[in-house]
Amino acid sequence: MTMFENLNQIEQKFNRLENELSQPEIVNDLSLYQKTLRQHAELSKIVHAYRQLKKLKAEREETRELLGDSDREIREMAEAEMARYDSLIEAAEKELETLLQPKDPNDEKNVFLEIRAGTGGEEAALFAADLFRMYCRYAERLKWRVEVVSSHPTGSGGFKEIIAMIEGDQVYGRLKYESGVHRVQRVPTTESQGRIHTSAVTVAVLPEAEDVEVEINPEEIKVDVFRSSGPGGQSVNTTDSAVRITHLPTGLVVTCQDEKSQHKNKAKALKVLKARLLDMKVREQQDKISENRRNQVGSGDRSERIRTYNFPQGRMTDHRINLTMYRLDSIMEGDIQEIIDALTTHYQTEALKTL
Repeated sequence: MTMFENLNQIEQKFNRLENELSQPEIVNDLSLYQKTLRQHAELSKIVHAYRQLKKLKAEREETRELLGDSDREIREMAEAEMARYDSLIEAAEKELETLLQPKDPNDEKNVFLEIRAGTGGEEAALFAADLFRMYCRYAERLKWRVEVVSSHPTGSGGFKEIIAMIEGDQVYGRLKYESGVHRVQRVPTTESQGRIHTSAVTVAVLPEAEDVEVEINPEEIKVDVFRSSGPGGQSVNTTDSAVRITHLPTGLVVTCQDEKSQHKNKAKALKVLKARLLDMKVREQQDKISENRRNQVGSGDRSERIRTYNFPQGRMTDHRINLTMYRLDSIMEGDIQEIIDALTTHYQTEALKTL
């Protein structure tokens, strides 16, 4: 099937969905109406681009007829217009190719953002806090909701680990390329000699798992409850509200203590566990794909060093796409959309090569 045969079918489906949205039996069924509306919205960009392409091609054919006109000025004008239409049509076809490439089913999902201090001790913990703040600032720009699920703060204001749920539009689609090792180069506040230290922080972005995707057998988990504690062992409350869940088949452990309610902590911990199990499931599926294809579309392997933040030079470098920017201050304030756009374009281009 050619691209245009496929586009004709998509346009027909779009028209059918548009008609269904006015049918009483669908309008009165909220679940069905929302499903139909979502499908309609997903196809609208493709159909709009396809109709624009057809319009450009029709106008080019009308212009082609003028190439045989007896008036030389009209012929020259037509030749210039033909060149313009060729350029516009080429751009429209590329846009459609991008829109038609397979979508990641997780792109629309909310995520669990996990940030952990790696090598570098307290300096790594402080940078983990800086990165969390960066993502929170970015979330504010997009009106996303950020809720801390679990955190292990240090006495100096850093985090050994912090896990947060981020809810909003296209959260995973925007943040999925942030998974990996983030390296920082700067002079710690405790460094009296002014020497630059290198530390590392690990970021993981996990799509929220739906119940239909991951089932947890109650017999396969061990639930422990204990008292929540803050930095330095300071008691947060006097009840056993903190929850630790161990998934026995995989050995995964999730702890949640940020809520005062044991039930809320358990519910949050189960959500994080499901997200991690879904992540394992996806990775197992990726491992079955050839190494060559995984390299082309990007595995997102979080063991890779993906980015360096060099504070003395005010520089950020993303090593995957050789992108360097000298505006680190604004980046740390959440101005990262340009980086995310560049990564998305890169991986979409790589994916198109495999279609």
